[in-house]
Amino acid sequence: MPTIEETVASVVNAPTWDQRVARIRLIPQHHGTADHPAIFAAIAREVYVPHLAPDFAYIHEAPFYELPYFDEVYAVAALATSNFSQVTIADLSEALRDDPRTLLIFRTIMGLTKQEFDHSTTLAAGPLGLTGLSGGKVDAMEKKGTAVTAEQARVVAETLTQVIGGTLFGDPPGDLRSKQEKPDTEGGWPTVERLATDGVPYSYFLHQRHCGGAFRQVLDATSSRRGDLIEDAVEALFQANGIPYVRTGSHNQGDIEERFEVRVTPAPTTLSSTKR
Repeated sequence: MPTIEETVASVVNAPTWDQRVARIRLIPQHHGTADHPAIFAAIAREVYVPHLAPDFAYIHEAPFYELPYFDEVYAVAALATSNFSQVTIADLSEALRDDPRTLLIFRTIMGLTKQEFDHSTTLAAGPLGLTGLSGGKVDAMEKKGTAVTAEQARVVAETLTQVIGGTLFGDPPGDLRSKQEKPDTEGGWPTVERLATDGVPYSYFLHQRHCGGAFRQVLDATSSRRGDLIEDAVEALFQANGIPYVRTGSHNQGDIEERFEVRVTPAPTTLSSTKR
């Protein structure tokens, strides 16, 4: 029978995970139960402990988000628009119909997530009597190059044109600012063209990473404030029309529990009419 050291070495040096599992299953046949704790502890130290780093140290492989795929599609978009100098609605429509994957590049330039962009297409399509794109369609275009109709390509082109021109959403209220007020789009398509031709300073690249890709980290970090924008508007509407309401949150969770005999943890932030 093998020694404890020989068994541990056999498991650690297994060429594949399947063989490693198979050798672990043989341990009860080769050793008594008194030896098991020492064997499993040694295997854990040798094989598993070195990989027990925090999960934030790793990401799953996702070809769609890797540089090779993005570079490939970027080259297509840049060529189709002569480095983003030919960006009329007709130009963009043609580029999208020739290779729908280019939507990935155009949407990223706008700084919008897929969900934000599909909602934007609905806003742009309405006045034209057309239909916006679904999130699934946006995803299929960018990942698979799923074909689009002439109308769909036009809707996307109209959306891109209005977003970068600052006409789709209007002027932001209060201390908000447009997502197009960023280094590559602050001057519209001409800024994009200049950076595409002359290159982007490394600080720009790092700043975008700092913001979190398509502003994801910024959106997450300010999610409660963004929610308050909606809640404030609804609260003002209720007050103006004399509608009783209750606005819940951690500040009044005790009152809500006493009044409605309901306690939710963590405390929700919501506003509801008490008039049924």
